[in-house]
Amino acid sequence: MSKLQSLNKRTAPKSVMPERIIQFGEGNFLRAFVDWIIYNMDQKTNFNSSVVVVQPINRGMVDWLNGQDCLYHVNLQGKENGQPVNTLTRIDVISRALNPYTQNQAFMALAEQPEMRFIISNTTEAGINFDPECKFSDAPAASYPGKLVQLLFHRYKFFGGDPTKGMIIMPCELIFLNGHHLKECIYQYIELWKEDLGADYEGFKKWFTDDCFVCATLVDRIVPGFPRDTISEIQQKIGYKDNLVVKAESFHLWVIEKAENMTIEQMKEEFPADKAGLHVLITDNEKPYHARKVTLLNGPHTVLSPVAFLSGVNIVRDACEHPVIGKFIHKVQFDELMQTLDLPMEELQKFASDVLERFENPFVDHQVTSIMLNSFPKYETRDLPGLKIYLQRKGELPQGLVFGLAAIITYYKGGKRADGTPIVPNDDEKIMELLKELWATGDTQKVAEGVLGATDVIWKESKQNLNEIPGLTELVKADLDLIQEKGMLEAVKTIL
Repeated sequence: MSKLQSLNKRTAPKSVMPERIIQFGEGNFLRAFVDWIIYNMDQKTNFNSSVVVVQPINRGMVDWLNGQDCLYHVNLQGKENGQPVNTLTRIDVISRALNPYTQNQAFMALAEQPEMRFIISNTTEAGINFDPECKFSDAPAASYPGKLVQLLFHRYKFFGGDPTKGMIIMPCELIFLNGHHLKECIYQYIELWKEDLGADYEGFKKWFTDDCFVCATLVDRIVPGFPRDTISEIQQKIGYKDNLVVKAESFHLWVIEKAENMTIEQMKEEFPADKAGLHVLITDNEKPYHARKVTLLNGPHTVLSPVAFLSGVNIVRDACEHPVIGKFIHKVQFDELMQTLDLPMEELQKFASDVLERFENPFVDHQVTSIMLNSFPKYETRDLPGLKIYLQRKGELPQGLVFGLAAIITYYKGGKRADGTPIVPNDDEKIMELLKELWATGDTQKVAEGVLGATDVIWKESKQNLNEIPGLTELVKADLDLIQEKGMLEAVKTIL
């Protein structure tokens, strides 16, 4: 085994480009998604931008990043057009990394750089919040939106309110309409710190409203992170001791809802990801794409899992490739859920096909049991809306989605699988207790009615007694009886 050299700018080439992006967050996701996208834009277009990473909390990874001169590799694995993909790319777009808690002066000085144009973040779902305890004089403010207001105000003052020095802000936190929430927090801080801003309060607020552009975004790429199991093999392959390798799936999608005060054309001009052939979609409305992801990616996952597990299949990929369960997944996804969405059918079919390829990723053994945690709340948000819309549009219940619900109910009965594997459901205690009581009756009519009518325990969001949906109680009972009588695999064949 050859001795590996350390990865840094003395041992590996590193591009030098203008610092145009401030990135709050240094974790695996941003490095394998956003920074990988920027790398591709730099390579394939005239974007010519580098990233300054800002650590959003006191403890983080900036020292590790700087120790490798912010160089690292992304290992993409997956399946594309039916073929396995396994690539390694050295990413060199991060110029430097800062800790604002120990380098506050350097952090605030970022606002003074004229070429800065973008702010990107992933500070976890809890990061976009308003904390009234934050003070303008804190160095820095504890919350991410607080830090952002401090930075933007310094930029406003430094450039005398120059309208061309506004920033394009693109949060990547996993919150629906993340940009809307972030904008709301920023305005809350502007009001909270009104006295600190003094005579500049009105001017700064107007500059932020008119000359900064806050986008909402939807991000989609599975990033398992550091590949502990294969790191030695990867390091031998690349010839470097890289301690920051990030493993991710090959699929990527970034939907960017342009800010209210700009056009789609302006955003594409500023951020030319489409010219780099990337799956970055700039739109005026993120909502249908959010619905598409929840419905066509998460929706099938939720119902395939109990059907697969109770049929003796443990891995998502194997379920997709199974002669019977594969047909069930296809039915739910293409014949049922897809019919409930309002995007062009061609677009939906392409996305659904990509989802199936992701499910079939040859490099990931995705256990179906890991998906079944809290199955009832997942069904309520991911599948129940589709069931209702399908009934409304087609005048009949979607057999696959109803069968999936019966499969969840059966899974929550517990016990053992035919091969002796324990069935261990995991959900809210009240849900678990209710299912235990219902199954103890030995009456599938009571089980069906009890589950569908549990508005306070199971269907908390919709607050609807599902027994009121025409034909649903009868169909769920019939599916429960069929599963009890024939076993899951034989039962699912009856609806295909």
